Amino acid sequence: PPRARPAPDTLRRARFDRPQASLDFWRLMYMLLKQIHGGRWTESDAIGAQVRFVKWALWYHGYGRPQLQRLPADGSAGSRELLLAFSWLLHSLDLLEQLLARNRVQTGDETSVCTCEDDLPNSQEGTTEAGPEDRVDVRYLQWLNGRLRLQWCSLHAQHQEQCKLLHKIHLFTSGSHMDQNLGHFSVTETDLIRQPENYKQLLQLLESETMQLEAFLEWKQLEPVYWQWMETVLDNMAEEGNMCESQDAHVEKRRLPEVTSCCPWADKLTGQIDRLSRDLMALQEQLHQLLAQRKAAWWAKVATREELQKERFSATARNIQESVEVKLRGLTSLCAPKKNKMHGSCRLVLRNKHPASKMGFGQCVSKEAVSAVSAAEVIRELQVRESSLQRELEQLRQQCGHRLGEIAEGLEGVICISP
Repeated sequence: PPRARPAPDTLRRARFDRPQASLDFWRLMYMLLKQIHGGRWTESDAIGAQVRFVKWALWYHGYGRPQLQRLPADGSAGSRELLLAFSWLLHSLDLLEQLLARNRVQTGDETSVCTCEDDLPNSQEGTTEAGPEDRVDVRYLQWLNGRLRLQWCSLHAQHQEQCKLLHKIHLFTSGSHMDQNLGHFSVTETDLIRQPENYKQLLQLLESETMQLEAFLEWKQLEPVYWQWMETVLDNMAEEGNMCESQDAHVEKRRLPEVTSCCPWADKLTGQIDRLSRDLMALQEQLHQLLAQRKAAWWAKVATREELQKERFSATARNIQESVEVKLRGLTSLCAPKKNKMHGSCRLVLRNKHPASKMGFGQCVSKEAVSAVSAAEVIRELQVRESSLQRELEQLRQQCGHRLGEIAEGLEGVICISP
């Protein structure tokens, strides 16, 4: 926004931590972070709400510098700390790239495609026992599950209806587009044909996007100058002693800033994060111990391999190799990701079924078929992922069944009847 754009003199004042530049930087950070999080903002928002939101958003993205969280809520100080936070966002989150992607004018019909597998393990050996304070009525959980399933079915039906309408538009306008790589109109282009007066608005949006892209290219050329200037800012802070911290600052517990007034769930979320951190540390220690035990047992087996017969040893080694391949098959994508994993936004392009044009939609529409991906290929990838999740769900159900059986055996005088 025009009123949120900082003047060059604002950066100079922030370098020397002048309070005159604090409000401008708070307003700038508030506008940028609101756009990233997809929220609505107005220039008349109270400065206290802006400061609380900026502190929360920076903490959420991993900026754990305590000096920023201790800044006053009225925005009267902290211009240099905000300059550091702004530079950190530029470097670590690709701030400008995210803003360009969100403000991009979409003239084609696009959809999001992701065939990447989750980084989380598929199964967990140990379970955490819930305390008395974590107990919830099963009927309430069943009600939540039914409500979630109803909303999911409604969303799925709406998405199917949208796909049908898109297919009709693409089919009826086939052969009308000047670009032979596309061949048909998108929803935006069809609406512009029906309502030509909207051309001026689209033209203004495209011109604005072009100006932003030109400014971004100019920034990329001058970016090294900015980082050299930021080194001088850090040197000034080091001379003033503002960068002195203890040696164990990196293991200090990061607390959520006091934003209970705007985020009532902050305290509960902090407790859950602390509990999950403790559980992860315990699981990590157990994993190291288990790994050491497995290594010791394996070397013990290897030491006695000479006593085994050759055929028996070969069969044992073959079975072990097959077992290891099955267990590590899910980790292959993490160690060496496949090239056909797709993630991101793709433009929908209708293609005929003959082999010459088998591409269903691509990340960018061009004459090179390498950048396009077929819808059938995505469907196959998703089907493989679905079968994997079904197997995981079945394993979890069996584990839950065994666990319930063990609990039922310990109950005397109780008869359990499955629903």
